[in-house]
Amino acid sequence: MGCGYLGAVHAACMADFGHEVIGVDVDERKIADLTRAKAPFFEPGLPELLQRAMDSGRLSFTTDVAALAHDGAAPTVHFICVGTPQRAGEFAADTTYVDAAVRALLPYLRPGDLVVGKSTVPVGTAARLAAMISEAVPGAMLAWNPEFLREGHAVQDTQRPDRIVYGLPADPDEAARTKALLDEVYANPIATGTIPVLTSDYATAELVKTAANAFLATKISFINAMAEVCEAAGADVSALAAAIGHDERIGPKFLGAGLGFGGGCLPKDIRAFMARAGELGADQALTFLREVDAINMRRRTRMVDLAREVLHGTFLGRKVAVLGAAFKPESDDIRDSPALNVAAQIRLQGAEVVVTDPAALENARRAWPDLHYEDKVEVACDGADVVLLLTEWKQYKAIDPAQLAGIVRARNVLDGRNALDPQAWRAAGWTYRALGRPRV
Repeated sequence: MGCGYLGAVHAACMADFGHEVIGVDVDERKIADLTRAKAPFFEPGLPELLQRAMDSGRLSFTTDVAALAHDGAAPTVHFICVGTPQRAGEFAADTTYVDAAVRALLPYLRPGDLVVGKSTVPVGTAARLAAMISEAVPGAMLAWNPEFLREGHAVQDTQRPDRIVYGLPADPDEAARTKALLDEVYANPIATGTIPVLTSDYATAELVKTAANAFLATKISFINAMAEVCEAAGADVSALAAAIGHDERIGPKFLGAGLGFGGGCLPKDIRAFMARAGELGADQALTFLREVDAINMRRRTRMVDLAREVLHGTFLGRKVAVLGAAFKPESDDIRDSPALNVAAQIRLQGAEVVVTDPAALENARRAWPDLHYEDKVEVACDGADVVLLLTEWKQYKAIDPAQLAGIVRARNVLDGRNALDPQAWRAAGWTYRALGRPRV
């Protein structure tokens, strides 16, 4: 139920595991694309996987939930993969789509069937939905099985996850039946013998995902806070991150200082986590997440300020080339994109802004029509007064600074992701600046 980013990948992977899969979504255009084995978003490996699954005959897509009706003896497993966006004007998550998906399923559930939540929800949602299901269809069960997908690696993360978490019912017999069904669903990755399967109650399973995202967001904002200190002290945050990352208690991952996080998960999930903690009377436990969020948003403003500084205090009459529109590489997702946020701020201050991206331009044009877009880096940078690297696509990290120097009007580059080699760019005559690194 739900064939967006999570659901489409999950459906294709389940079919690839050998299961008979029906994907249901209300978006007719999306279903039409998926039926033709066309991925409705950019995700490496998904087009090939979809084609293979469709060719097998085990995968189909529909907008008609009545297609789930069946008389077979075997139980059916229904995955809830719909979105939980941030409520308008609030921090809390909107579970409208989750509730609607479960209500739509109720007429087609039978005793012994299993509903499995994968959507990221406020803690307590699973218990509420379990009561709804058991009242409507006695003998139908619910489990919570949080997803841990990374955009750009979603197929790999579904086929070979680093852990599988089951939130099971409190009744021991029902929990055993639920776990047995889930073990059958995930028999393929479990068979490797290397993937831990962790069981818990509903609430813990729901909290696993939100706690993981809160920790990752905190780690990113920590190193970005250190970048602010490094700028004030004349230190180098990249060298600092490398040094502390060797401590095995800290580790090097998610210590890349720069423009901060965006996308459809981390920002809204940490805000929803704070809101839910407040509802539970534990709001003081997560007050630090407000600062995590604030640090993250400050990075965008700092990048705008740095660009203005390089242009001697004004954007008026200047051309700014922005490399990157997606919130992260290997994705066309522009939700809460730091790159587009910075581009829009600079345009509002009078610059001509040209954005390029390998995958996200179509989505960016729809969401930010006032910006100018070009497919090719060379065209975007032609006559630019400053070049901003804001999404660290490998194509951008591989740019030859000497070659690009002959295209721009002024050799100014701002590395918003600390992804470029400062020495190589400076050797080619560029003024190189980056967040958290000393000015030369």
